[in-house]
Amino acid sequence: MEPPVELPHPAEDGAAGSARKKARSNRKKQGYEWLILVAASLAVALIVRGFLIQAFYIPSESMVPTLVKNDRVLVNKLSYKLHEVHRGDIVVFKAPPGAATAQVKDLIKRVVGLPGETIEGRNGSIYITKPGEEQPKPLDEPYLSPDVRSRDFPPEKIPPDKIYVLGDNRQDSRDSTFFHAIDESAIVGRAFVKIWPLSDLGLL
Repeated sequence: MEPPVELPHPAEDGAAGSARKKARSNRKKQGYEWLILVAASLAVALIVRGFLIQAFYIPSESMVPTLVKNDRVLVNKLSYKLHEVHRGDIVVFKAPPGAATAQVKDLIKRVVGLPGETIEGRNGSIYITKPGEEQPKPLDEPYLSPDVRSRDFPPEKIPPDKIYVLGDNRQDSRDSTFFHAIDESAIVGRAFVKIWPLSDLGLL
């Protein structure tokens, strides 16, 4: 006589099935949550890059010693929505006609002259005549290396809504001494922190 076969209790079988269904449902929910999280992260990254902050690399030696070739910086795109351009700011801007190349569409320089001022390069120094003043005054530029000499150029009145930009490496920089003052509207944003190399991480 064959031994009796023990059949699962209906209640137990129903409980196990319910647990399996609940586990599958939880896995699906977790999957959906991860998909939503990834999509939201990508959306935030695109928004930040498009409107707030963007990383740029330095393509040349024109900003030595402040920045060297292949450094990476973060640029705040909202800066000049909140306040005026300041002298001494390091800005990224769309390269003027004739200055762009197939590889380089944006340039990075330092703001030296502001709208309405007259700027002049004389005896290796920069002189600024502010609106309402008659005599030019030499510009104090502590960010330059002691041995740096600016190019000499005749007095130039900076039109409204334009700024005059120079590289810190004055003798090795194609800047406003070549293409004159640039439109403020061409500014992408203000470089505010160096992020690469990590050994030189810091605010600008």
